[in-house]
Amino acid sequence: MDVEQQIKDLVIARLEALPENVEISIGSKDALNKTDLIRHVKDGDDLGRKIMEVEMNFLRSMKEGSFYESLRIGNEA
Repeated sequence: MDVEQQIKDLVIARLEALPENVEISIGSKDALNKTDLIRHVKDGDDLGRKIMEVEMNFLRSMKEGSFYESLRIGNEA
């Protein structure tokens, strides 16, 4: 299994863990429900690749601690 497929599987697993009533807007597109998000990732279209990019950036920021640092700074303001 190649790295891109592993990332796709990881992102799909994370999306499947979302509550059924969640909707997410990406850019100027209409809100997408959980099923739509997963479909775009599985299809590998432009929006699906953007979802994967956003998820991976989020996971990297958690790993590097920058996500938690931004929360700490935001709470001090």
